[in-house]
Formats: sequence, C-alpha cells, structure tokens
Amino acid sequence: MEVKTKDVQESNDGLINSNDPEHPANLICTLCRNFYTLGWVTGTGGGTSIVHGPHIYIAPSGVQKELLQPANMFVLDYASRSYIRKPPILKPSACTPLFLAAFDRGAGCCIHTHSQWAVLVTLLVERDAIENDEKVEERCFEIEKIEQIKGIPRGRGKSGMLGFFDKLKVPIIENTAHEEDLTQSLEVAMDKYPDSYAVLVRRHGVYVWGDNVHKAKTQAESLDYIFRLAVEMRNLGLPWVS
Repeated sequence: MEVKTKDVQESNDGLINSNDPEHPANLICTLCRNFYTLGWVTGTGGGTSIVHGPHIYIAPSGVQKELLQPANMFVLDYASRSYIRKPPILKPSACTPLFLAAFDRGAGCCIHTHSQWAVLVTLLVERDAIENDEKVEERCFEIEKIEQIKGIPRGRGKSGMLGFFDKLKVPIIENTAHEEDLTQSLEVAMDKYPDSYAVLVRRHGVYVWGDNVHKAKTQAESLDYIFRLAVEMRNLGLPWVS
C-alpha cells in the first residue's frame, strides 16, 4: 500500500480553504482538539483521516493535535495514492497506510488514538493469556452485557447495532517499532474479523473506523467508554464475559 510522495504540489490551498465547519480540513482540527481533551492524542500522538470524494484528508505527523490548523492538512488523491497537497516542513502521518487499509474496506473516516484505557485493556488480555497458558496473539478483547455495546454496529453490510446480550470482540495486534510496519498485521486482523470496526494495538492504542465521520466518532467514544469500564471491572474482580 505504497503512498507516492514525488511530484507533489505543495500549495493547492483551494483544497483546504472552506468556511464550512464540516469540511474535512476544518473537521479534523475540531475532532483532534476534542480528542486532546480526552487524552487520546497526547504529545502529538494519534491521528485522524477522512475520505472526501476522490480525496483523503490526513492530519500531519509530529504536530500538537490540539493546535492543528487547516493549512497543516495533507491531501491524498485516493485513486493514485499520490499527495496533491503537502504542506512544507511538516511530515506525512506514519498512520497513512493504516488509514488506507480501512478506506479500502469501505470506511469513510478512521481515527487512531493512544487512549490509556485501550492500552491497559491490551495488557490485561495479554496477562490473562499468559496465566491461562494460551497464545497471546490469538486472544481478542471480549465483553458482553454492557449497555454501551449498543453504540457498535453489527458489521459491514449488516443492519443494526449490537445488542445488550451480544458479545463485543475487538482483535489485538502486536506493536512494532514503526507505525507503518503495523499495516500488514492490521489488514490481517481486518480480514479475519470483518465485522469489527476497530483493532487494538498492544501497548500502543487503537484504530477505529466507520462509514462516515459521525459513525467513526460514535464508535471511538463508545469503545473508549467500554475499555475504561473493563479496566475498572477488572479492578473490582468483575468478569467481562459470563
């Protein structure tokens, strides 16, 4: 999933100048400011990307997410995988190939967070696997009979949302030294669990996607609530599944 970086037009500001708050260049800034208040994108970590017609808008790497401006946005031509707007000095997001993996499977928005609750859940699942002499890499995060599960769709191409009595299952992949090196294992998890709208990365965070921005945001918020609740349940000795 190579992204082409040569022959880039660094200006092309018409792609990011808009008074519409729902325009991707503006909306990514708003989302990232909100995510910062939740502790999801601390220290320049995390990122967000939105598909808009034939283009993909992506927050840059190495920038304080609460300070993002529309002029900081990278714009990718989806068909050619080539940048058609690349702001000077700033670096493209290392998450880009992972965002593309979600978009290639029908998503319209992908959110990557470094939520502490997501990280803690992956560590608890890892510990459970080790204590039960199971393969860590085969374990998912699973929980049931929690009302907030209703915020997660049943799966791509399926109608409705998960119900109270349904089991939520989120796959977990192992972290790597470089973000882009997660791409292959993320794609494997997406294909193995096609009904999942998220993949946890152990000791790192989570990728969440949805058909559009509203759905991706709703699912990211619902999952973070569930992850936090799961950690607190474990502290109280309460099981995640019956």
